[in-house]
Amino acid sequence: MQHWLTNLSFPPQRSISLRTDSRTEHAPPASASVSVVKTRVVAATVSGPGSSATIPRVSSATASLASSASVSKRRDSKLWSETFDMRLSQTLSPKEIKRQEAIFELVQGEQDLVEDLKLAKKAYHDPMRTLCIMTEQELNQIFGTLDSLIPLHEDLLSRLRDARKSDGSTDHVGHILTQWLPCLCEYTPYCSNQVKAKALLDQKKQERRVQDFLQRCLLSPFSRKLDLWNFLDIPRSRLVKYPLLLREILRHTDNEHPDRQRLEEAMVTVQSVVADINRQTGESECEFYKERLLYSEEGPKHELIDRSRTLSCHGALKNHRGVKLHVFLFQDVLVITRSVSASEQPIRYQLCRQPIPIEHLELEDLSDGEMRVGGSIRGPFSNNERTKNFFRVSCKVGGQSHCLQASDAFNKQQWINCIRQAKDAASTSQSQTTSPAAAPNEPADQTSDNALQNGTDDFNSVQRSSFSLNFP
Repeated sequence: MQHWLTNLSFPPQRSISLRTDSRTEHAPPASASVSVVKTRVVAATVSGPGSSATIPRVSSATASLASSASVSKRRDSKLWSETFDMRLSQTLSPKEIKRQEAIFELVQGEQDLVEDLKLAKKAYHDPMRTLCIMTEQELNQIFGTLDSLIPLHEDLLSRLRDARKSDGSTDHVGHILTQWLPCLCEYTPYCSNQVKAKALLDQKKQERRVQDFLQRCLLSPFSRKLDLWNFLDIPRSRLVKYPLLLREILRHTDNEHPDRQRLEEAMVTVQSVVADINRQTGESECEFYKERLLYSEEGPKHELIDRSRTLSCHGALKNHRGVKLHVFLFQDVLVITRSVSASEQPIRYQLCRQPIPIEHLELEDLSDGEMRVGGSIRGPFSNNERTKNFFRVSCKVGGQSHCLQASDAFNKQQWINCIRQAKDAASTSQSQTTSPAAAPNEPADQTSDNALQNGTDDFNSVQRSSFSLNFP
């Protein structure tokens, strides 16, 4: 079952989604071809009503050099075998060394996370409050319950460090994780709030004082060229990495190892906790966008939209005339809208056609350079480049048909995949409601649910991520 939003965007714009991939949590290191530049940092005082604060400022020359390097700075990565007694590693088997490396990665990730959470509060939240750049209410909306996550991860970090022996090795972490992982339920309010936080932050970025403050922070060394949203999104990124980290530790833990059983219990726990957070946050994001849909004055709310609890994907597309649209694929209905924005107001989405029920939706992948209209092959654009990345959606009932253009081939395929999956899910649901129930002694579902045996495949299929297909 897919509970999480797919917010289609390229370049990939991380939405409020739990994505179980192994991507690094921070920007990649600079390539060898990029020379290291030592920057001169100047203190800049920014004044607000009745207050002032000092934040790092990069000189104009430094800013120019910094902007020429397109790759963000990241922390130096460390290996367990390079950090502790080399003689110990020579006495361990290759598999045990890999196990120690996996545990060490877990610990280092916790340390980095705690540092980043504290940085977000100290370098962004507190100065903006002191300088009255944002109101207390706005800061509470954007930063959510971030404060509550700091002691949570400090606790895990402390426990993991205490479990480390004097030689740097760690025998057992399973008991620590089985006790601590249920605490991740603290993430539910934080993740559920992220869609509102992102919308408000994007809105506030239009203000000059907010722009100036965030730009100064971005050009300062402490930010590692990560913007505020990158820091606010780090907890979500860390959350979905726990199953991958545990799987790696398990992979290098022998079946006879005394820590094996606890680690297996921890894997089941983290999958359950994250799936629950995923479901609740997906519902919150779905409700957020439903509330921002604008219906015509005489038209009532659409029943299929109103009862939707999940949103498969959404994002910007263009029609065959080049008009920008914002399309939402809810679990049972496709909704085509146009973005409506007003000064200092959040973006709303005006329905421009009748929503198309998934059960009546037909999908056609259109070849690049060609538009099929009434059986003939012709295109409305003279420039062949503009006829790429189209697909057609139509309704079996009512005669609606829309040729939609994605920003590139990748995002077009993402849209097609999401729509096909929605149609398959609708067909499966319909067949289940019409087919006779399984016999009492015959299981209705033969699919194995042994998540430990299958790694995190089951978990990955549940944690659907968000993409956002937006045109420049």
